[in-house]
Amino acid sequence: MLIHGSMVALVTPMTPDGAVDWEAYGRLIEWHIASGTDGIVTMGTTGESPTLDVDEHNEVVSFTVKTVAGRVPVIAGTGGNSTAEAIALTQHARDVGADVSLQVVPYYNKPTQEGLYQHFKAIAEAVNMPMWLYNVPGRTVADLKNDTVLRLAQIPNIVGLKDATGDIARAIDLLRRLPEAVGDKEFAVYSGNDDSALALMLVGGTGVISVTANLMPREMHEMASAAVAGNVAVARAINNRLMPLHQQLFCEPNPVAPKWALYRMGRIGPGIRLPLTALSEANRPAVEKAMRQAGVEF
Repeated sequence: MLIHGSMVALVTPMTPDGAVDWEAYGRLIEWHIASGTDGIVTMGTTGESPTLDVDEHNEVVSFTVKTVAGRVPVIAGTGGNSTAEAIALTQHARDVGADVSLQVVPYYNKPTQEGLYQHFKAIAEAVNMPMWLYNVPGRTVADLKNDTVLRLAQIPNIVGLKDATGDIARAIDLLRRLPEAVGDKEFAVYSGNDDSALALMLVGGTGVISVTANLMPREMHEMASAAVAGNVAVARAINNRLMPLHQQLFCEPNPVAPKWALYRMGRIGPGIRLPLTALSEANRPAVEKAMRQAGVEF
């Protein structure tokens, strides 16, 4: 499934005791749709998926699909380091109507490239829905190499990659080699890094799965739309204004800074689950400065 533009890697609002704040979550979804967000990505890294149990995870995906009600695509994070659990999460996402499954590289257990291939192949064969791979080696340790992506891209329902390596040369190599591997099949490559998203889109990427969009959904949509259309001047102007925000939102492990910024904006409460903790006092002035530079209202 090919989706152009900016998809928000949505935070999961929580109450002070760590419960999911459904009311705030629903308001965020409505705000993003009204602001032009091209897709809602739920239960990814930014959604704190590692700290939600399976029942909570499934409930968040169900709630997202029901609230969005077909107005934009819903991409459900359903990966894990257990292949069987990833299959179960993906089956649930398909059954409740999610449009795409986002499958993170298994973390902690450090599979080989063959192990990664067999893991993703097993999920794709078990659940008939569009699937995007998600490579974020800074978190998972295991790194999905281009050769393995090209093997996986030949599986019919594996149709995209979220590349969070930030390595533009590597992305160019993949984009160059994709046509030979997949022929006429559409295979999307999305940036998983806001600070290098513009560069990736200008060399042929399809869009961005964005953390910055949590705060600036309209601007990220406009930047991505301009970039994909080849309107470099407009895209650069927006991206230059947002660059300090791209950087400062990762001053502590994601989603610590984005959740604090949204709390500062009055859009969510302060809740975040251990082992993550609230943004440190020392980093708050820099985040606020970047928010002001970007034009965030708070």
